[in-house]
Amino acid sequence: MTRRAGLVAAGIGLGSFAVAGLVGGLLYLAGHPVQASAAPLYAHWLPHVGPGTPLAVLVAGLTWHFGPALSARLRWAALHAAAYATAVAWTLSLALIDGWQRGIAGRLTTRPEYLHDVRGVTGIPAMLRGFTARILDFQPDSWTTHVAGHPPGALLVFVALDRLGLPGGGWAGLLCILAGALVAVTVPQTVRRLGDDATARACVPFLVLFPGAVWSGVSADGLFAGVTSAGIMLLAANGWLRPLAGGVLLGVGCYLSYGLVLMAIPAFAVVLRRRSAKALIAGLLGAGAVAAAFTAAGFDWLTGYHLVQQRYYQGLAAHRPYFYWVWADLAILVVSAGPAAAAALPRTVRTAAVGAVLAIVAADLSGFSKAEVERIWLPFAVWLLAATGSLPARDRRWWLLAQAAVALLVNHLLLTTW
Repeated sequence: MTRRAGLVAAGIGLGSFAVAGLVGGLLYLAGHPVQASAAPLYAHWLPHVGPGTPLAVLVAGLTWHFGPALSARLRWAALHAAAYATAVAWTLSLALIDGWQRGIAGRLTTRPEYLHDVRGVTGIPAMLRGFTARILDFQPDSWTTHVAGHPPGALLVFVALDRLGLPGGGWAGLLCILAGALVAVTVPQTVRRLGDDATARACVPFLVLFPGAVWSGVSADGLFAGVTSAGIMLLAANGWLRPLAGGVLLGVGCYLSYGLVLMAIPAFAVVLRRRSAKALIAGLLGAGAVAAAFTAAGFDWLTGYHLVQQRYYQGLAAHRPYFYWVWADLAILVVSAGPAAAAALPRTVRTAAVGAVLAIVAADLSGFSKAEVERIWLPFAVWLLAATGSLPARDRRWWLLAQAAVALLVNHLLLTTW
């Protein structure tokens, strides 16, 4: 792929995003709002700076300057440690642009969020058995929006954190940041295990300065991205034990979010690339064990899924036009995954990203991802960056600069909400 092809792909992506913003604004003026205040992003316009501003600029600058050379030179253990620490610093600094309370501690404590219902869980077995009965809205004991919209695994994470003596939004927010930053290790390591060491090394700085960190710090979807990416990384390993553990994590993912059942597509793509029947069998056994455990505890995944479809249309989704979001959602990826991911898109057929592309298309066409995909699609978007390692070496620094600029602009111009 030539440099021009990458520029054209990125230009189309950025142009689509601009058109989505224009069309969203025109529909609002025409009296047909698309139900996103800063369409196509779900956010409010609020230009601001904060305590995280200088740290975010510093992390971006240092990564841009030193990242590519260190990625090529360091031993893998040292590179993983450096990448993870820097990704944590990047995500944390972006969140702190909004301040500690508004950017981290208060994110998961609002009325629609998980922590609202944590203290109401007095017994985990009873919660699991009665979970589906509280999914539909307009009942006296309906789950709050995010709890109802996900299987019980997501709520269980924050219940466990509370029971361990780490209550409140601060600890929950830090957990999401620490888990979300794992993608800077798991995605390159997967690419490496698929036999492409050079591409794996080259994509590390892009995973570190992932623009989607704007939303992974702090949202539970960042946590989901970390869990499922670790599952795929383990699935790409040799032997039985690590693929089995990978299957367990991917199975857990299905009980964190219904949409993560689509992670089966990139997972299968990785297994197919490795041509390993052993990994496939081990992964299925691990995922099946998780499903069996939740079912035995009283939660039926399919019942929950059918009920959450009804809950979905009891809210804003009923007023979000499919004809707009079916293409605007895809345009959002040029911001959440970054323009470098768009530039590398023609190269995905040769990378671990191809499965993520197929999963995104499936999610988009389903009609159950209308808006907010900058957050909801994080577990898929991180895999698009696997292709960035195939960008021409002479252009990588410019694309890395574009990635950082997008994240900084979004976080300073908008107050992201969910």
